[in-house]
Amino acid sequence: MKNPIHPLSFFFCLFLLFASKDDVKAQQKKSIQVIAFGSCNRQDAPQPLWKSIVADQPDLWMWMGDNIYGDSPVMDTLRAKYARQNANPDYQALKSSTPIIGIWDDHDYGINDGGKYFAQKKESRDLMFEFLGVPADAPERSREGAYASHTFGEGENLVKVILLDARYFRDTLERINRVYQINKSGEVLGADQWKWLENELKSSKAKINLIISGIQMLPTEHAYEKWANFPQEREKLLSLIASSGAKTPILLSGDRHIAEIMKLQDARFPKGLYEITSSGLTHTWSGIAEETNSFRVSELIAKLNYGLAMIDWKKGEITFEVKGENGAVYASEVIKLD
Repeated sequence: MKNPIHPLSFFFCLFLLFASKDDVKAQQKKSIQVIAFGSCNRQDAPQPLWKSIVADQPDLWMWMGDNIYGDSPVMDTLRAKYARQNANPDYQALKSSTPIIGIWDDHDYGINDGGKYFAQKKESRDLMFEFLGVPADAPERSREGAYASHTFGEGENLVKVILLDARYFRDTLERINRVYQINKSGEVLGADQWKWLENELKSSKAKINLIISGIQMLPTEHAYEKWANFPQEREKLLSLIASSGAKTPILLSGDRHIAEIMKLQDARFPKGLYEITSSGLTHTWSGIAEETNSFRVSELIAKLNYGLAMIDWKKGEITFEVKGENGAVYASEVIKLD
């Protein structure tokens, strides 16, 4: 006979669900100064970084993909893994104090390196939305895919977060000898998401626009998943950002089990377009010392890490840090606001 659910436990779960929704809505109307973010989190592994993240007192936490390692077409399996992550006491401490938003990559999508042909993508998306506490009336629930945007802050001090879905509509990649091949005509976002993104960027009134993708956007040289495997899409993304007029665009990504800070500087971005990859909340590379990346302006960091963005509205700048256990700072970059 199964143990009966205590009524108080049931109502506590409901409280956590609705509190998460209310926290995001409330934070959207308040000043925002500290944002924490990360990716690549095994629900069944030790998770030593949550205490440090909570200690930073972020106004917002952003998942950037591989939020669990689901890797299954069986939705009950994904559901159980999300439940295990939610039961982590240190993660619960973050949830109780901080609004949470996010997007997926592949392992939480349900299939490693998966794309648009994953048969369970709609069901998997709905499970992720439940995990994130996405309200039933949220715009992202009424369309295909998981992409979404959120604007936080008050007055002129606004931050817009654009969460790109690089899985649901993505074309297939061929892999030969562990190297992903170039798909010259393939798509990443799909037509509807491109139209949405163009509108989100061109209509943005925010002083800071954070553009998040599970896979890296700037790098072109490594052999793994990246936007550069779809060069037509990467060029389209960069050109749209440049022409949109959106102020202080900054790219954030996960996936790689490393962290690094990158900068693209060309005629489109005379001040530079930055990308910060934060990957490895529970695991990172081992035995690899270096990897070529012409855009990297920091060290390559192969330690457990998360990202922190600290906004100084008076000085007109945002400081990004890659941090680890006990608040250790591995890399930092100050970006002036447009």
